[in-house]
Amino acid sequence: MTNAVAADGTITLEVARYRPEQDERPTFQRYEVPYRQDWVVLDALNYLKDYVDGTLSYRWSCRMGICGSCGMMVNGVPKLTCAVFLRDYHPGLIRVEALANFPVERDLVIVLDDFMEKLQAVKPWIIRDDEKPLEEGEYLQTPEQRASFEQYSMCINCMLCYSACPVYQSEEKFVGPAALALAQRYNLDSRDQGNHERNELIWADEGIWDCTFVGECSTVCPKHVDPAGAIQQAKVESTIGWFQSFLTPFGRKSVKE
Repeated sequence: MTNAVAADGTITLEVARYRPEQDERPTFQRYEVPYRQDWVVLDALNYLKDYVDGTLSYRWSCRMGICGSCGMMVNGVPKLTCAVFLRDYHPGLIRVEALANFPVERDLVIVLDDFMEKLQAVKPWIIRDDEKPLEEGEYLQTPEQRASFEQYSMCINCMLCYSACPVYQSEEKFVGPAALALAQRYNLDSRDQGNHERNELIWADEGIWDCTFVGECSTVCPKHVDPAGAIQQAKVESTIGWFQSFLTPFGRKSVKE
């Protein structure tokens, strides 16, 4: 590969373009952008959009690694483009593509429908079978109880883990790492009583048992959530629940009971 940094202090971005009204499939287009030590890849894309090619389409919002909307493939690896610097690739060429394993709507914009449906299916919110009156106050928990699920609550739904997951690539019905990690987050929450509503899905073949524990989901997670660990933890609970269903007269509804 030739040196992508020119004498005037630029760096080459090779950006995937897909305009469905004129393209049969994505192609790549090269652009020269200023090279600056403090620029992230998203800065370079914003420069392209503002000064070079206003037709370029991509998602971004906070630029602080919080919203999760600027996830893309950067030199073949799922990354938040607001958190990876041009200097990390200097002096080489930077290839930017839409996240792998998702349909591409336009340029670097993916279709979110499948992820959103699977996220909603695991019911990532607190479920109560019995609500106490407001005048009785909040549902309290100890620091130890919070610590049991805190790591999994850090997910920002950036979908990098889905892009890195070989199972999601090949198994259409697989619920996927982020949704399963968030299901585990609520299953472990001492205030929640919805395990029995979630486990029918997450303990199914297309849930935790489709996972082959490659671990790439945890490797690429920008928030160190470790969805692979959450899935393995849920597998243990599922196995225990299965055995207990034979040992107790009415089975087992919740791992917290």
